[in-house]
Amino acid sequence: MSETPHFRSVLDRFAGYKPGKVATSADGRSYKLSSNESPYPLPASVREAIAEAAAGVNRYPDNACTALIAAIAERYGVPADHIAVGCGSVGVTQMLLEAVGEPGAEVIYAWRSFEAYPILVDLSGSTSVEVALSDETHDLAAIADAITERTRLIFVCNPNNPTGTVVGRAELEAFLDRVPAGCLVVLDEAYREYLRDDNVPDGLELYGDRPNLVVLRTFSKAYGLAGLRVGFMVGHPAVAGAIRKTFLPFSVNALAQAAAIAALQAEDELLARVEITVKERDRVRGALLAQGWRVPPSEANFVWLRLGDATMDFSAACDLAGVSVRPFPGEGARVSIGSPEENDAFLAVADAYPTRN
Repeated sequence: MSETPHFRSVLDRFAGYKPGKVATSADGRSYKLSSNESPYPLPASVREAIAEAAAGVNRYPDNACTALIAAIAERYGVPADHIAVGCGSVGVTQMLLEAVGEPGAEVIYAWRSFEAYPILVDLSGSTSVEVALSDETHDLAAIADAITERTRLIFVCNPNNPTGTVVGRAELEAFLDRVPAGCLVVLDEAYREYLRDDNVPDGLELYGDRPNLVVLRTFSKAYGLAGLRVGFMVGHPAVAGAIRKTFLPFSVNALAQAAAIAALQAEDELLARVEITVKERDRVRGALLAQGWRVPPSEANFVWLRLGDATMDFSAACDLAGVSVRPFPGEGARVSIGSPEENDAFLAVADAYPTRN
């Protein structure tokens, strides 16, 4: 008798996370603008730290990430017991959901927002509650209206992935005032370093007197460590302590810990590269607007084109030119900001495309 193993029914209801693809043109050109990565190589000092740490990979890493947490605490001026680290901000997101999620619990987030949210919520056993964006931006009033006695956690991605839009201080604080004390709010600031709007508050300045507010950051974007996977959260000790209990042992490897510490030490050099990306972002958006596209203002390292039914056709046109973008079928395409050469290749495709959004 042949039987297949039994798996959780939730696996039948969704597709797993799909990373950004790489396209290659007929003449061998390839420009990856699908994953919001830094287009620049690491500083020499960070590469040297990784090479030095590689000599010890026969040993397990520090499971408590002691030196890394101390470096984060010093850089951001927060106590070490307010910090939990994980395998990228996605890993920390999973830790948060494992700490609060269970059947009957609800998790609220805007949609569209980060595509990992629904996957990780479903895997935690919780129920997703999606609240539509308003003008490509979080509708925080509608999110607050969606809170019930079953709501355990709310994600606010600011800047939002994939639209790049932001919510300002007054709106965010008014929203936080409406959230019950027993419900966690996760302010996902993965793209904080690219933000130039002074009206948007730093989450680390807000969480101090809000025990239910958690701030999420990553080393994958501005710090250029996407391939090593390091993220962290800052919250009150009771929250950070609970989250650390869900940490998968040794999931932040020794190379990642050494690289993140070195990246903080090389922050000036890395943030100078971020400034180049910000200028390129503004140039790309300006060029798209001049071509006749509608593009919302972005405070991240990508721009968003709401394309609707034309999304996959536009993505295919980019693929033919060796330009990878991140399409969301029926909705739109997110385009990462790369080097000037990569951005120019994308702009050429956009300019030649026969219709506009």
